[in-house]
Amino acid sequence: MVRRPLEPPAYPVREPEVKGPEPKGRSKVYGKPRKGDSPVRMFNGGNEPKVDAGGGGDRGAFGVGGFGGGDRPRKPRRLGRNIAIGVAVFLSLVLIGVVALFFSVQGKMNNVEAFTDYDGRPAETPGQDWLLVGSDSRDGLSAAEKKKLRTGSAVGRRTDTMMLLHIPEGDGRPTLVSLPRDSYVPIPGNGSGKLNASYAFGGPKLLTQTVEQVTGIRIDHYMEIGFGGFVGIVDAVGGVEICPKQAIKDPKAALNIKKGCQIMDGPTALGYVRTRKTGAIPDFDRTQRQREFFSAVVKKAASPGTLINPFTAVPLANSAAESVAVESGTGPFDLLSLGLAMKNNPVTTAVPIGSLPTIDGQSVVKWDAARANKLFEALEADLPVPKDALEKG
Repeated sequence: MVRRPLEPPAYPVREPEVKGPEPKGRSKVYGKPRKGDSPVRMFNGGNEPKVDAGGGGDRGAFGVGGFGGGDRPRKPRRLGRNIAIGVAVFLSLVLIGVVALFFSVQGKMNNVEAFTDYDGRPAETPGQDWLLVGSDSRDGLSAAEKKKLRTGSAVGRRTDTMMLLHIPEGDGRPTLVSLPRDSYVPIPGNGSGKLNASYAFGGPKLLTQTVEQVTGIRIDHYMEIGFGGFVGIVDAVGGVEICPKQAIKDPKAALNIKKGCQIMDGPTALGYVRTRKTGAIPDFDRTQRQREFFSAVVKKAASPGTLINPFTAVPLANSAAESVAVESGTGPFDLLSLGLAMKNNPVTTAVPIGSLPTIDGQSVVKWDAARANKLFEALEADLPVPKDALEKG
């Protein structure tokens, strides 16, 4: 077979058009004329030199927000969202912990019957009025603890300390008033005698009724604590700073302290408020120390450093719940409000004393009736106590 030579095509072939150079300034970007004289550079992830598309400065290979990842970094939205979630979880855990602690404390609190309705009971008054009682109860103390604290082994309980705390409705200062245990007062159904005898005759109910009738103030809350509870609460807050004005050595109270500011633990604090080794009138001097120490321990217990620290707040709450006895209407939040109120620099005083006679062979304390009435009338009306009704010292 003979191959025929190739012949040129019958149709005309168009020669490629040769264009001249592109006029200056007429280069195109994405098919459109662009401005400026700078050369176009290929996109390379934003790492190549950037195009000046119209003199607007460096804005990335494809402009602001383009695929070239310009200069403006992305906002850390994920980090902010994670922080918000973490805070929410933390607050939720705190809330759960507070609720759990509330119910735990509520379940451990000891309740006593302290109020009774009777003819002539004072009407409700503004503010809150607490009757705070320290008894010599040895409940919960072992034989070794009784020996260490020098509490003796007496059975039963007697009131060793009584104080009336008035918390005003507004922003005024609370008033803490010591009621001397040897105060000679009328005791309903039992003639007249020492104030602490009313507790021996009829327990918290008769004590509360006696205090209400001699002061004219209706008691809203009752709280009682024994020797063991006192020691436990002081130790739970890590001790309390007290500044004795003199050195005191009293073997009967297991006390041996120097003059000046110092941190007292539970046993030392108990001895400090019990000793009768100071003052011309030992019991009167002791009531001053009791007010001083009560104010100090409650302020520390209600301080932010104690309340927000679970290693102190939880032991304190448990110790308080197991150590104090309150009437059934008082709960954990009432105790917290008491502590917060005591931070407001309370006025501390005692019922004005008129004389110290001996009646039926017993040394007793008689009140200055005029000044005492002025004191209690001010508290009843939720007013500041006049200066001349305050006991000095």
